[in-house]
Parts: sequence; structure tokens; C-alpha cells
Amino acid sequence: MYSAKKATALAILAAALYALMAPVSKLMQASVGPVMEAGLLYVGAGVGMAGIIAAEKMAGHTSSTSSIQRSDLRFVVAMVLLDMAAPILLMLGLALTAPQVVSLLNNFEIVATTIIAVVLFREKVSSLLVRAIVVITCACLLLSFEGAEALRFTPGALLVLGACVCWGFENNCTASLSERDVRQVVLIKGLGSGAGSLVVSALAGEGLAPLGDCLAVMLLGFFSVGLSVWCYVKAQARLGAARTSAFYATSPFIGALLGMLTTRELPGLQFWVAFALMALGVWLSVQDAMASSPQ
Repeated sequence: MYSAKKATALAILAAALYALMAPVSKLMQASVGPVMEAGLLYVGAGVGMAGIIAAEKMAGHTSSTSSIQRSDLRFVVAMVLLDMAAPILLMLGLALTAPQVVSLLNNFEIVATTIIAVVLFREKVSSLLVRAIVVITCACLLLSFEGAEALRFTPGALLVLGACVCWGFENNCTASLSERDVRQVVLIKGLGSGAGSLVVSALAGEGLAPLGDCLAVMLLGFFSVGLSVWCYVKAQARLGAARTSAFYATSPFIGALLGMLTTRELPGLQFWVAFALMALGVWLSVQDAMASSPQ
């Protein structure tokens, strides 16, 4: 078992690794199509997780959770299909939107996951979480709005919000697999969803990217998805779900700052107002998680 200090470092590292996805993926889109990029990211995560599993087995480390069962098949299939759709929508949205905006819009996943859990699974939520959902939704609307002179939403932002809705459904499916080996879940998610996205890319007629660029995207997927999840799970085992999620909640804001560095553009007032609202909404959701976690 890791020390609290090491577990905290792992939680922060998980957030930082995931934050790399939007800004670095944006840079890679100069040579890799968005659908292919989505597939390569997840294939990279799956291949990387296979390596982690092999290394842990060689070191004699075994999982304390059970393997995926045949009865889990419907949740696994739904997870793979939703994890095909979500990153494709995200990469398409990223092609049309600044990476710092995409990073912040990713917080809508909290809203989508909660609403789906309440409507479909009859989960109860606190008034604190309801306030968080309202504030985050307002921030997302502000980020998606083209401006006072144009009463319409940007296509890129709508694609990113669509990705968050897919991930909201996927999170609820994956929750049904919470007692299974998370390494297996990530392995299946990465290889299954990634391969499916690559098939979609071929059917859509996206040209083949240079091998070096493909390997670079896969490496990004290993770090920003596979290794990020591994660090998160290791931290959660020591810190608990609520405290780990509190550290992980910094990821979209790290991503937004990295996006500004890569684009070398300073956003306008509308972005910063949304940034402040988003920070408040995420803080409220973290406070709810801390309050509801067992002591």
C-alpha cells in the first residue's frame, strides 16, 4: 500500500496526464485525421495497459478484484460502443474548437453522468450536487455560445458536449463493472473501442497518417488514458474515491492552461467568466463527494 504522500502524487499525476489529451491531440491533427486519432489514442491506452498487466504479473502483483464475467457482457458491449462514439465526437469537436475550451467543456461529463444516473438508475443526489450541475451547465452554455450578436452554439462545442453525454452513459455502464479488475476494463475499452474507431476511420475515407505520427498518438493515448487511469486507481486505493476525485478534478483546468500555451492565444472575457463558473461548479461537486464519502 502506498503512503498518503505518494498516493496524492499519483492522483495529481493522473490529472496532469489526462490534461495532456486535448492540447497535444490538437497539435497532432495537422497530420492525423480526427476519427483515426480517436482510435489510435484508445489503442495506445489498451496496448499500454497490456504492458502494465504483464509487468505487474512478472513482479508477482495480483489484482484483488475478480475478472470480467459472462454476465457482464451487455455492459462491456455498451462501454465499448460508447467509448467509440465519445472520443470520435471529442476529436471532431477539437478540430473546430480551441483546446482550452474543449478542456473546460469536458466538465459537462459530471452533469451528464449525474442526470443519467438519476433518470435511468433512480439515484438520489444532494442539493449541493444539484447546485454544482446548474453552475457547470451555465459555464458550458457560456463556452458554447458564439456571442451576443449570434444566438447559436458553435458546432465544435456541441460535438464536445455530445462526447460528454456518451461518456455519461459509459460511466454508468462502467459503474456496473466497478467490482471487476479495472486493468481488464481499460484493456478491453482501449483495444475494443480503438479498433472500432479505426474501422470507422477507414470507412469514412480518412487517409493513412505517417507511421511516426500514428505511434506518437498511441504514445499519447498510453499516457493520457491508460497510465492516467492506472495512477488514479492506485491513488484511490489509498486515498478513497472522494479525495482522489478532488485531485483529479484539476485536470480540465490544467488542460485549459496547457491549451493556452500551445495556441499562444489569450482567451477573452467570456472564457474567463466560464472558467470561474466552472471552477465553482467543480468545487461544489468535490465538496459533495467529500461529504458523502465514508470517514
